[in-house]
Amino acid sequence: MAGGDESDSPSRIQFTVPIQPAKSAGGGLFEKGLDVDEEKARRIADEDLNQKKKQTYGGFMLAWLSFQSIGTIYGDIGTSPLYVYSSTFSSQPSWEDLVGALSIIIWSLTLIVTIKYVFIVLLADDDGQGGTFALYSLLARYAHITSRDPMVAVGVQMERHQTGDMRPVGRNLRSFLENSRTCKFMLKLIGVLGVSMVMADGVLTPAQSVLGAIQGITVANPNLTTSTIVGISCAILVLLFLIQPFGTAKIGTSFAPIVMIWLLFNLCTGIYNLAVYDYTVLKAFSPYFAGSYMMRNGHEGWKSLGGLLLAFTGVEALFADLGAFSKRAIQLSWLCLAYPCLVIAYVGQAAYISSDATGTAYTNPFFNTVPPGSFYFSMVIAVLAAIVASQAMITSSFQLLTQVMRLSYFPHIKTVHTSERFHEQVYMPLANWLLMIGTVIVTAVYNNTTSLGNAYGVCVILVTFITTCMVAIVAIIIWRVPSIVVLFFFLVFAALDGVYISSALNKVPDGAWFTLLLAVLLSTIFIIWRFGKEQQWAAEAQDRFQPGHLITTDSSGDLTLTPAFGGRKISNASGLGIFFDKVGDNVPTVFTQFVRKFKARPGIIVFFHMRPLSRPTVPPSERFIISRTVIPSCYRLTLRHGYMDDVMTPDLGRILVEQLILYITRDHTATPTVVPSPEGSARSVHHSPEVQAELDALNKAYEDQTVYIIGKEVMKVKKGKGVKGFFRWLILELFLWIRENSRTKLADLNIDADNLVEVGFVKEI
Repeated sequence: MAGGDESDSPSRIQFTVPIQPAKSAGGGLFEKGLDVDEEKARRIADEDLNQKKKQTYGGFMLAWLSFQSIGTIYGDIGTSPLYVYSSTFSSQPSWEDLVGALSIIIWSLTLIVTIKYVFIVLLADDDGQGGTFALYSLLARYAHITSRDPMVAVGVQMERHQTGDMRPVGRNLRSFLENSRTCKFMLKLIGVLGVSMVMADGVLTPAQSVLGAIQGITVANPNLTTSTIVGISCAILVLLFLIQPFGTAKIGTSFAPIVMIWLLFNLCTGIYNLAVYDYTVLKAFSPYFAGSYMMRNGHEGWKSLGGLLLAFTGVEALFADLGAFSKRAIQLSWLCLAYPCLVIAYVGQAAYISSDATGTAYTNPFFNTVPPGSFYFSMVIAVLAAIVASQAMITSSFQLLTQVMRLSYFPHIKTVHTSERFHEQVYMPLANWLLMIGTVIVTAVYNNTTSLGNAYGVCVILVTFITTCMVAIVAIIIWRVPSIVVLFFFLVFAALDGVYISSALNKVPDGAWFTLLLAVLLSTIFIIWRFGKEQQWAAEAQDRFQPGHLITTDSSGDLTLTPAFGGRKISNASGLGIFFDKVGDNVPTVFTQFVRKFKARPGIIVFFHMRPLSRPTVPPSERFIISRTVIPSCYRLTLRHGYMDDVMTPDLGRILVEQLILYITRDHTATPTVVPSPEGSARSVHHSPEVQAELDALNKAYEDQTVYIIGKEVMKVKKGKGVKGFFRWLILELFLWIRENSRTKLADLNIDADNLVEVGFVKEI
């Protein structure tokens, strides 16, 4: 393909095009004929429908990804040894209580993190994506439990099992979920709450980790004031958020050595303390001591679980960050490094605390238990590890927001893909700055880990319980596991989660109300946006129909509106009109509104739809799908693009015309004609008079003017009656307010404003 003039001004575009085999022409004005590109279009459409977002890795790439995951995922759960014992005990514990608490920590890391999350939950990914919303999305592909945005519905593949292939319990459960409006709403609410709670904890995690590390400086300098600690912590947090644009891969690779050194230092410290102090704490590997601790301490032991659960805060990051890494990478890094290092770290701290004559080691369990001569090194590596700890929840927030936007629960905000190799690693500027502001405010207000500890952890354990429930449903409906097996594991893990939840709820009056309130606020925004979008889709469906329903011909062959739209004659304006089509099927709403209001059409019409794909780039040969519509001189053009492709360029019109010329010349065969070259000589490209006339009309329209036409949809809320009508009106007004203050279509359009037209229209919802 050789374009003509590259300047901004329109010019005649000419090509040397290979001759295509002849095909028959036929059909009337409103009878769609065959098309040479039809097979290609169908193949590409099928690929788009069946494309898998999940990437698989092996060998060196798997090891490299596992290394990156260490620097991103385990900072949070990995820095828990800084404060677990101090958050659990208020005075020097007895040997029995210390070993009992250690036993609970060991078995929580084993049962909840290793068995439940690493071996079971990570299997429940939605094309490589993790988190509670990925579970909801996965269920939605196997059961009809939600409506979808028409813009993406055509690219969603349902994988519903045949009824006869399912066990009776799974069949009945699926039928119940599909037919119960209450259950559908509850599933939606649970999925949204899970995301909101992880993000709410994402505000607290950086503050808790960094404050915990900086407070360690007081061991060397007891005169350090609270305001100084808070100031240093805030400065570190701001710096952390400033480096997020570098992307998960670069940050994870940079942070991985820090976390690895931190975990290995904890491992070595634990082994040292076991060898030098009380190795009898190894008895904690027997679950008997965990049960004995609970029986002996009764109510106080139950309350102490609120501190012990901090040992596995950050566990949801293993699942939520799945999209940025992979199941095998996370399993490998947890089982081979994080799990053994953390277990030995807690064992070693217990060994030192049980032999501590001062009775104060538990108050700062990490710094008080490091080997002699290593304090300053431990302080530096702890501060660095605490900074990294924040990365787990920051990355989780980006991953979860991507899923929420994909299912239309949040307005689209700018998303930057930061890696060509790892497709799901993203950075969101707006979310990053909002998280930074929230984290700095929380750090300044709470100002110490004891206060933060009261607010921290409740959302974490609630999310683990939500995950338990949703994975159980996935196991029955999607994996088709026997219900008795699912019930056994569900009861075990639900009981563990339930005990921790009941204890953690004691923290609500002391500070946990903040994270719960933040989670409820986020959930409300998500639900309001989704409800508003569903009402918007219903209103827009009225303008979604085939071209023949809008335009017809009269007895003289002129184009007119159909009787349903008034039957008025449509005049022909010169130029090329490119109508942006957000759905890519039927007639774009903006074209319907344009023709109905102006009773006119451009000489050449292009219904232009952009289809983003989850890959870095799309080969030029497969980037464009073009077909004719039943409207004369009207084409449907789909531009498939990857996240690294720059497609909205000032010369977009010229590129589209070039593609149309290629399409037209391939679509017909005929009597030879000669297309003159720019130099005036003859090219050996032969066209029929019919093709030449179509090419001339296209070039003339392009030379006259090229206009990009997008819709400006204004919503008005219908007033309802009664209390229900009032609440519906209120929710939709809030939706419209968020919509008016969201990112607009014009934000990404790098097009000359003189050639851009917005067609406004009002829809009632």
